[in-house]
Amino acid sequence: MASGMASGMASGTAPGTASGMAAGTAPGTASGMAAGSGDGEATLKRCLGVLREARDDSEQFAALLLVTKAVKAGELDAKTRRQIFDAIGFTFPNRLLSSRQPPAGCPPHTFRALGLTLLACFCTDPELAGHSQILNKIPTFNDILVSPGNPESMVDDAYQCLSAVLATTRGPRELVTKGTVPALCQAYISHGSDRALTLLLGLLALAEARCWQRDAPHLLALLSKLSGDFLKAEDMTKFELCEVLPRFIPLSPPLTQDSQGSECLHRLYRGLADILGSKLSHRQRDPALKLAACLVQACGAEWIPAGSAGSKFLALLVNLACVEVRLTLEEPDPLDVEGKKEVVTACYVLIEMGIQECLKEEKPLLEEEQKMQLMRIMEEAFGAVIFYLRQVKQEELQDPFIFASVRILGAWMAEETSSLKQEICELLPFLVHYSKKLFEEGSPAAGLPQPQLLSPEGSALPRDALRLLLPGFCHLTAEDKPRDILISAGAPALLCEYFLHQWDVLTTESKSLSPLTSTEMSLQTLCGIFLNLVVTAPDLIRQDETFSSLMDVLLKSLPLLLPQKDHLVLAANFATLGLMMARILMSSAVLQGTPPAKEFFSAAILFLSQAHTTQADPGQEGLVAALSPAYVGAWPDVGELWFLGMQALAACIPLLPWLPGAVLQARWLQSLSELLSRVAPASLDFELIAAFQGVLVELARASKPCRDLILSHHGMEWANLYGMAALEQCLSEQ
Repeated sequence: MASGMASGMASGTAPGTASGMAAGTAPGTASGMAAGSGDGEATLKRCLGVLREARDDSEQFAALLLVTKAVKAGELDAKTRRQIFDAIGFTFPNRLLSSRQPPAGCPPHTFRALGLTLLACFCTDPELAGHSQILNKIPTFNDILVSPGNPESMVDDAYQCLSAVLATTRGPRELVTKGTVPALCQAYISHGSDRALTLLLGLLALAEARCWQRDAPHLLALLSKLSGDFLKAEDMTKFELCEVLPRFIPLSPPLTQDSQGSECLHRLYRGLADILGSKLSHRQRDPALKLAACLVQACGAEWIPAGSAGSKFLALLVNLACVEVRLTLEEPDPLDVEGKKEVVTACYVLIEMGIQECLKEEKPLLEEEQKMQLMRIMEEAFGAVIFYLRQVKQEELQDPFIFASVRILGAWMAEETSSLKQEICELLPFLVHYSKKLFEEGSPAAGLPQPQLLSPEGSALPRDALRLLLPGFCHLTAEDKPRDILISAGAPALLCEYFLHQWDVLTTESKSLSPLTSTEMSLQTLCGIFLNLVVTAPDLIRQDETFSSLMDVLLKSLPLLLPQKDHLVLAANFATLGLMMARILMSSAVLQGTPPAKEFFSAAILFLSQAHTTQADPGQEGLVAALSPAYVGAWPDVGELWFLGMQALAACIPLLPWLPGAVLQARWLQSLSELLSRVAPASLDFELIAAFQGVLVELARASKPCRDLILSHHGMEWANLYGMAALEQCLSEQ
């Protein structure tokens, strides 16, 4: 049979078998093979032999007709497919693909179709699918998808090849760089190909950032079609698109920065308003809530228009999310919760948006009455979250849903400090235990940014629960009952350890300190917690060894931190906390004039002394006191810490005999005396005068050289001028 075909091909005629093959009919031999009969297997072996021994293309082609028919029938096992590859390699399929001249009487695509079928066969072997010969054909596969007139069988084979490439290690990168994303977008937009959409979904799942970076216009065009279809659909297609659309909402670049993207967002808003404003089953509503959450993650609330309709929609969205959370978590059936975790996590995203919008004062989407209603509804939802977390078992702590629940509770605790106080207090030991467990298990990456809640890969990344709970802990440590519970649960030691780790992360992210990051924000919040403990629980600071370790780090870190640009707020936190702790730990050996202590206090004095300067009074002749330029922008965050630091320094002066000498060495007394002598008294407010006086009085009392220097710089005169009665009295005493 094979030789007969070969002779037919050699003589230039089109054998019936070849034309039958091209027409999609099954010649007797091929159909026998496809059926898996013994005769078919024997014929396949003979064909493989012909392929190995063929003298010319005609003989190979004849045998290939039978082989490809068997391949198409899908009956060949992996071993046989590999035998086919070993017999012919890539050379012959490549020649077939490049051939434009079909056999007489055959359709124009015959050779290319055969070559493509063979490559699709080879691609079923993962090793061959990642071969450079296959990867180099990606543009050819792309072209087959979008070129008009290609037979459906060729398009199917091209999809099979691209799908196989996607599953390889190098595949996603190669597909992106070789133009598969535009081809798939065009195939869907032009032909509505579900296979193109499925393949594109797979590619976005593996290389979303790279796809958007390289092919944003094509993906936006596809999103435009999908969002238009979503808005127009009035059947189940609308709900099916809810499942698909989230993969096409990029986190970067923001859709709101592009006119086409903004149009897509408006269509999605209108489509979701249609869905969520109707009476729906859970199966219909859940995908809509997940799509809305995806939009919130990408764009915040910017996709919701201002005005009455937008505010009602936002309130409805948050309301539905709260109801879903309560229904799922208040009386949890473990099986029911398991099936609803994804949608409840989406609801958490919507509720977090609700918290932010209720707190928003500038251009709020919500009216005051809506805010009050939503806060009450959200409080009930958080009651359900707390109830659920109290049921969590030790073996469930690694569940990403537990992390999502703790995360949203942390967002609530950071902003709402008055509601659910008793319930939160009862949960605090669990929160400390949970965050400690995650920190100890994932500490090498605890400073990394958190993954998006809805990303499929999010559950595989390290989760830093403690960072999310810090703002809430900062509020709670200012109150007696929750502070006592946190101390009993071991929070101070955990927080000190976390502080040391976060400082290490910040200083090793680059050779110099990096710009403001979540790590730096965490360190600032930790300083706030420790300041609360210093003020309200000094015995804890004095007795717990972990605070001695914290003091050591502060002594060494402030001199490194203060000279760094853009880190003034963190430096202010470190300086003030260190000064406040030094009052309590003054008997510690490390504070007895050691080099680290002297370097720390020199840096702290520098921070305090450089905050104010003189400048010309625009309306008058003469000078006024003013904030130094470097402090102006940061003063809302630094001002309170500066005043607290001045009080703490004043308290340290009589406790540390070597400290006045450090002040003299820094020449602060000279510059402060000069400032007070030169500026208009009215330019210093009462609080600032009191802060200066507190330090000056302690220096004058503790050190004769300091007292003499103040007097030599007309101290009695300006003390009287500014109403510094305590300093005046101190200077007048013999």
